[in-house]
Amino acid sequence: MKKVYGSAAEALDGLLADGMLIAAGGFGLCGIPELLLEAIRDSGVKDLTFASNNAGVDDFGIGILLQTRQVKKMMSSYVGENAEFMRQYLSGELELEFNPQGTLAERMRAGGCGIPGFYTKTGVGTVIAEGKEHKDFDGETYILERGIFADLSIVKAWKADDTGNLVFRKTARNFNPPAAMCGKVCVAEVEEIVPRGSLDPDHIHLPGIYVHRLIQGEHEKRIEQRTVRKREDA
Repeated sequence: MKKVYGSAAEALDGLLADGMLIAAGGFGLCGIPELLLEAIRDSGVKDLTFASNNAGVDDFGIGILLQTRQVKKMMSSYVGENAEFMRQYLSGELELEFNPQGTLAERMRAGGCGIPGFYTKTGVGTVIAEGKEHKDFDGETYILERGIFADLSIVKAWKADDTGNLVFRKTARNFNPPAAMCGKVCVAEVEEIVPRGSLDPDHIHLPGIYVHRLIQGEHEKRIEQRTVRKREDA
C-alpha cells in the first residue's frame, strides 16, 4: 500500500467533501498540520466541522479556514488567540461545542478504539452537562460523553518511516495521537521520512496501522505568546 505522497494536495485527493468532520492535531501553535490545512483551504470545501483543541490564530492553523468561511462548527476546548473566531462565534456565524480538554482527547481516543461513549465526572453541574445523560456510580454522578468518529484525521509528526509509523517531538505529542486514531482515514505530515527499520520500535508513538497517507514538508516554527524580560541594563 502506497502511503507516501508528493504534496498535501495529492495526499488529500479524493478525501475531501463539503460538510465533513475533520479531527486535527495540535496544541496552540505546536504540532499543527499546517500544510494539510493550507491544502484544505485551497480545495474550497466548505461547511466543515473541526474537532481540534483550538483554532490556531487568525493567519495560521485552522484560523486560515475561518478567514475563508469554510468552517461551520468547532469542537474545541480553547478558543483564545483568534479574533476572527471570536467575531464569528459572537455574531452567530460559527457553531461551537465546548469540551474540557481531557474530555476532548478521550472522545478522540475512544472513537479510535471503537468506543461509542464513556462516563466522566468532568463537567457535572456545569453547562457542559446540559442535555447529556447522567448516571451514578458508587454514589458519584457522571455524564455520558460520545466518542468522536471523524471522516478524516490530519496530524503533524516529527519523523515517520514509509509505513506510517510516527514519532512526535516533545509538546507536539499532544492531541495528535488521539486525533490520528479517530478518523476513517488519517493523513500525516512530517518533517522527515526515514528508511524503514531505522526507527526504534520502543520510540514509535503511533503505529503505522493508523496512518493511511503521508507527506514530508517544510514547516514554520511559531511562538504563540512570546514572553521576554527586560534587559537589566535597559
